[in-house]
Amino acid sequence: MADKQNNFPPLPRFIPLKPCFYQDFETDIPDQHRTTTKRLYYLWMLNSITLAVNLIGCLAWMIGGGGAVNFGLAFLWLILFTPCSYVCWFRPIYKAFKTDSSFNFMAFFFTFMAQLVISIIQAVGIPGWGVCGWIATISFFGTNVGSAVVMLIPTIMFTAVSVFSFVALTKV
Repeated sequence: MADKQNNFPPLPRFIPLKPCFYQDFETDIPDQHRTTTKRLYYLWMLNSITLAVNLIGCLAWMIGGGGAVNFGLAFLWLILFTPCSYVCWFRPIYKAFKTDSSFNFMAFFFTFMAQLVISIIQAVGIPGWGVCGWIATISFFGTNVGSAVVMLIPTIMFTAVSVFSFVALTKV
């Protein structure tokens, strides 16, 4: 283990930070769990990309006449939920499959259930919560159609994250 250098997240050389974690699916995860672990990693990436697209959707919402609070909260959610979801639910499931650790499985299930609830709330889209969900998007079609169409993209992505999260929870 001493010869393994941290390799995640992969950062460009000009950034003065170093990777924080070592991650190698091929050597760390047993064959029978590798596909599930990779799919959960892809789900984490989809969730992170969705939060970034939500920031763009909330920017369109703000430009189209919505409040700046949604844009500010969308930025906060992106900065907060991307690393927290990695550390709080992806790393525990990665370590659980790597070492067959019941504590890590418990940590994963606890935090991933919270993530699932948050994903559903994001898909619903309560106005003023910093997410472009169904309620916020449909209600904004009457104000600015162009902005609402842009808001529809993260709304669909939040719905997909919710569905995929539920499916992933049933598979683990």
